[in-house]
Amino acid sequence: MKAAIVGGGWAGLSTAVELAKAGVGVTVFEAAKQLGGRARSVDLHGHRLDNGQHLLVGAYCETLRLMREVGADPERLLKRLPLELRFPASQPRPFRMRLPRLPAPWHLAAGLLSARGSSLAEKIGAVRFMRFLQDADYRLGDDCTVSALLDGHGQRGSLRRRLWEPLCLAALNTAPAMASAQIFVNTLRDSLGGGRAATDLLLPAADLDRLFPEAAAHFIRARGGEIRLATRVDAIDDGFTVCGEPFDHAVVAVAPQHAPALLAGHAQTRGIAQLLAGYAFEPIATLYCGYPPHVCLPFPMLGLDDRPAGRIGQWVFDRGALCGTAGVMAFVLSGHGAWETLDNAALANALQRELADTLRTRLPPALWYQVIRERRATFSCRPDLRRPAAATARNGLWLAGDYVCAEYPATLEAAVRSGVAAARGLLLSAPPPTARRASAGDGNSAPRSLHHG
Repeated sequence: MKAAIVGGGWAGLSTAVELAKAGVGVTVFEAAKQLGGRARSVDLHGHRLDNGQHLLVGAYCETLRLMREVGADPERLLKRLPLELRFPASQPRPFRMRLPRLPAPWHLAAGLLSARGSSLAEKIGAVRFMRFLQDADYRLGDDCTVSALLDGHGQRGSLRRRLWEPLCLAALNTAPAMASAQIFVNTLRDSLGGGRAATDLLLPAADLDRLFPEAAAHFIRARGGEIRLATRVDAIDDGFTVCGEPFDHAVVAVAPQHAPALLAGHAQTRGIAQLLAGYAFEPIATLYCGYPPHVCLPFPMLGLDDRPAGRIGQWVFDRGALCGTAGVMAFVLSGHGAWETLDNAALANALQRELADTLRTRLPPALWYQVIRERRATFSCRPDLRRPAAATARNGLWLAGDYVCAEYPATLEAAVRSGVAAARGLLLSAPPPTARRASAGDGNSAPRSLHHG
């Protein structure tokens, strides 16, 4: 059995790894010159960095499993830290919350109740909020915005501004006033509501290529699969011929903004194409600043304050503490905001000033900087957003991508889970080898693959 995987991002590679492990002959077609999709490495100013700073958490169980499967050791490639949020310049007082290494759920209760920079009433309210979600089995009767959910449960003050809203923006890449409360609650269920290790921060200690794409490509090739880079696929015909080669199955694993072009030409997938064509998207920007090697942060990840009005910073990461690139800082801006109106020079100046104010020190001039803007980095995770399934009505055609994983926002974990789901669905739907041989010899036999929704 042969399968074509169109798209070499984390979703497509996850699909290919699962299929190759099962003995399926896979060929990955990637339009770019490198694997990784929207989570890939780039060379900037003599450093191997990423097209955007990414953050993982301990709840990313499928990502961690697949990393181990292909030989990319998470214990070596990820820096595991207890969840700790620091906003040194938060007003009126610096904010800090750290979850201790206690069994769940005591670690969360202790972390919330010991948070600095918030009132006792806010802390008790946050504990009650999580208890409500737990009692409701993390299911909301009707979806709404995250802001409406927080309003309805009295979540205000510093814990709202420094915990709930930053977590929403980081996970969903959508502002709380527009983001889906149910998807946000799902992320809380599997992180703060999970086991103690699920809440850990997993900060990349290597570039993104080394985290998964490189090892996945080696795994696929070692099992007879192929990786074809710089190969654009414009169509998948009725016989699953891709770039002149016939396949038994095909998996569309491209970004949602690119998938309609591959789906609109077939009656059975035209509805999915129309659905995805109506999606809105959210941007992400990463500013890399190279300082002299002695410049560092007191913690690998710091929150930047949004007050006084007009400040734009969200998070800054110390790449020296994480990856050994001393003096390199990565500023991350998620979702639509005022930062989009600034050109690169103005954006770099503003964020560097805000970092200096946060650290209460005078920073030396940056030796270099680089801004990477992904204008359609993720789909906008709105309430009641319709999401397609991995299986399509077109027999033998499957979808993989973060937009397919209906319970999660556009994260690496969602991409990996969607790829695993597509691969396992394909394997379950495929007839045994004897049935395929009979089908090949009998023009009146059943189609070469059976579709199970």
